Amino acid sequence: MSTSSFLPRPFPLGPIGLAAVLLSGCASVKPPGAMAAAPASAAAPAAAQAAAPAGAASGAAAARPEPGAPKPFDEVVKGATRQDGFFPVWRKDEKTWLEIPAERLGQPFLLSANIASSVGERGLYAGSMGPSWLATFRQVNRQLQLVALNAEFVARNPAMKATVAQSFSDSLLASAALASAEHPQRKSLLVDASFLIVDLPAYSTQIEAAYRLPYGLDRANSSIETVRVTPDLTTLNLRMHFATPRIPVPPLTPPPVPLPAPPATLPDARSLFAGFVYNFAALPEPPMRPREADPRLGHFTDVVTDLSDDLKVNPRTYRVNRWRLEKADPAAALSEPKQPIVFWLDRNIPPVYRQAVEEGVLEWNKAFEKIGFRNAIVAKQQPDDADWDTLDARHASIRWFTGADAGFARGPSQTDPRSGEIVDADIMMSDVFGRGARRVRVETVGALGGAAPAFATPIALPWSKAGGAQCDYAEAAAHEMGFAVDLLEARGELAPDSPEVEAFAQAVVRDTIMHEVGHALGLKHNFKASTVYTRAQLQDAEFTAKNGIAGSVMDYSPYNLALAGEKRGALVNTTIGPYDYWAIEYAYKPLEPGQEKDELQRIAARSSEPLLAYADDTDAGGYGGGEGLDPLVNRFDLGSDPLEYYRRRLALSRELWQRVQERQPQPGEDVTRQRRVLLSGFSALGVSTALVGKYVGGMQTSRDLPGASGGRPAYQPVPPAKQREALRFLADGLFAVDAFRFKPQFLASLSPDYREWTRGGPVSIPAAVLQLQTGALDRLLSPGTATRLLELPLYLPENERRGIISLDEVIGTLQKAVWSELRRGGDIEPMRRNLQREHLKRVQALLTRSAGPLPADAVSLVRLAATGLQAELQRAAARPGLAVETRAHLQDSLVLLTEALRASFVRG
Repeated sequence: MSTSSFLPRPFPLGPIGLAAVLLSGCASVKPPGAMAAAPASAAAPAAAQAAAPAGAASGAAAARPEPGAPKPFDEVVKGATRQDGFFPVWRKDEKTWLEIPAERLGQPFLLSANIASSVGERGLYAGSMGPSWLATFRQVNRQLQLVALNAEFVARNPAMKATVAQSFSDSLLASAALASAEHPQRKSLLVDASFLIVDLPAYSTQIEAAYRLPYGLDRANSSIETVRVTPDLTTLNLRMHFATPRIPVPPLTPPPVPLPAPPATLPDARSLFAGFVYNFAALPEPPMRPREADPRLGHFTDVVTDLSDDLKVNPRTYRVNRWRLEKADPAAALSEPKQPIVFWLDRNIPPVYRQAVEEGVLEWNKAFEKIGFRNAIVAKQQPDDADWDTLDARHASIRWFTGADAGFARGPSQTDPRSGEIVDADIMMSDVFGRGARRVRVETVGALGGAAPAFATPIALPWSKAGGAQCDYAEAAAHEMGFAVDLLEARGELAPDSPEVEAFAQAVVRDTIMHEVGHALGLKHNFKASTVYTRAQLQDAEFTAKNGIAGSVMDYSPYNLALAGEKRGALVNTTIGPYDYWAIEYAYKPLEPGQEKDELQRIAARSSEPLLAYADDTDAGGYGGGEGLDPLVNRFDLGSDPLEYYRRRLALSRELWQRVQERQPQPGEDVTRQRRVLLSGFSALGVSTALVGKYVGGMQTSRDLPGASGGRPAYQPVPPAKQREALRFLADGLFAVDAFRFKPQFLASLSPDYREWTRGGPVSIPAAVLQLQTGALDRLLSPGTATRLLELPLYLPENERRGIISLDEVIGTLQKAVWSELRRGGDIEPMRRNLQREHLKRVQALLTRSAGPLPADAVSLVRLAATGLQAELQRAAARPGLAVETRAHLQDSLVLLTEALRASFVRG
């Protein structure tokens, strides 16, 4: 997405630029290597001397050049080759100069910095879009400054324009001394382009975030490799070297928070190269007419604070990010566009996937045809001998990339901040989607902890937009794929190298490209779209072939897996959904200026239609510290009843475990296959268990605007019966030991790959089970859940409060389920003891106020329940005939709980 509207701004200055900033107030000191500015009285004669033709000077004026005067333009570039264009470039041997035409000095343009090559792990991947700015070149005496203009605060009247300019600063990106006098005829300026060998995208910050090591830019071993110039674009490809003096020795005592390991993909972890692509692009003229965003739909926006007057309560305006799309024939009901949206398929896409990629791109034309555009989107293949990089600012693209830990795709774009017009987009597609579907990928399976393999989530730089820029089908998506393929292979529905697995791989790629192209067209995630179809519809092959499996491809949809013996619909989305048509209509429908406001309101007013359900990343939780309120807004759920989906997911995991235990390993197959499949079943449950807890204290949400006809309430408590149903599912399904029993001989057969130096030991089933259970415990015992349960009655009329679920009921139900052995007697199994310890840890934290801002009433209720638990532990510990492990566990738990109650009482 566009990075021009993010509040924090980087300050990636090179040595020259940094020195210029630090020393700008000191007249007696100049930046290293910079030319001293000539006195004002001498500037004009010096310029005239420099511009005079050779041999034309006479008398005193030609006696001797002014001391310190700049060299003539033509003398500096003598023997160099000029490439004419937006900013002309001169090249000679290893030298490169940038010419700044007089008419472009002080004029804004679009500057972007993309990442062409990188490390291949920990969020540092090739083909990444970086930041962009509304920028300009400024001349300050003999210094040329590259300045990022502050486009976030604007005013229309002259007085407020001056106020805004004084109140909100621009940012200096880089600077250098002029390399010569201005050109005698063109009056253009010349600067050594090496001043751009600076870290414009602040990549060193991202490297440090990945490894917690101070890698710095090494200018001496960085260079400008290639240059491409057109009338509206100048592009420089740079090879940048980052280094750190030494890799520190790991501490003898492990720190409380584990430190990330040094780079694992480099021959020498102290040194790495990254490829940068700097684009200087002409602004679209005239600027596109902005379109105001509506909160009932999800579009990426450029946010501008308009301070022209003080009448608006909220001066912020939200401009929809969209491509400029105009009919070639405005009078025609269906017309070709004047300029289509063109996506270039990079030459690095494997040929076997190019057709699926193209189909995913062109699928969106269905939505544009509904609003009068034929062939609004075009897909083109980059020739193998092309002399341009698809990361330049004039080629929207789809690029393949690989990473040692990468399992995601991303569809960012960059915009003109004056209007919200999307001017470039570069979609990244990880090969894990193809390889994962083909089962070529061999996962590094967990060690004793039983954890599933982790895929690094890309690290968000300070200016990253909420949600959109971080569209990663990361860990969860890769595990979803692994689980689906493992189950289908176990059933015999997929076989390696079969036509079926080939079709599956192509469908996965096509579905993913549809999602990312949606982002590149300006659409945010929609995490409510997966709930618009019923289970019966999802099992209908004809229905899902026509409509897909969700109301939008902008959701994170799991694979549509049927239980054994059930009918099965399409596994993945086959087409864009009804929400996608609606969102495209709002952003792109051609509208006359006088009718636009009313027509947009009419379009947005359809938000109450069931098939157009919408909610974004923040609604789903897990972003910015939020935990999400609405159990219908989730990543990786499917169907109109998410709770039923979670039950089915547990049944599917059990089926997979049963099949893998019955299957006999075959000679020559991957030695970790059985181990991987076992853990795949656990990873498939990892997301679901925490999401079940969203029902308890949950609030169904609506985005209807105030005063809308038939408007729904913004917050509606989840029905008490549904909340209790979720609690029972956790107690009977997740906390029960019988759900996770495995044959001893099967567990004993789970061999690691002994060829690897780093390999796991025996798989710990108790650890894997506990990892699932703690997610549910954390949700149910969180301060947020407690607060909502205490406040739910305030959202209901008096006559609807009967039977409402209370915080006391939730605490009591959870405690009874976790400690059920205390009432029925007998020994406690090891996995149940693990669960009880984790529950007790959380009760301790709540009593001692170390778990966050728990409401006072909640603390009192937790203490009341804990006092009852203390009495039960005392009675249970006194029973004769218990195994020594059970007796020790009960006594230890009683001591810990008593200490927590005593500490809580003293604190109170």
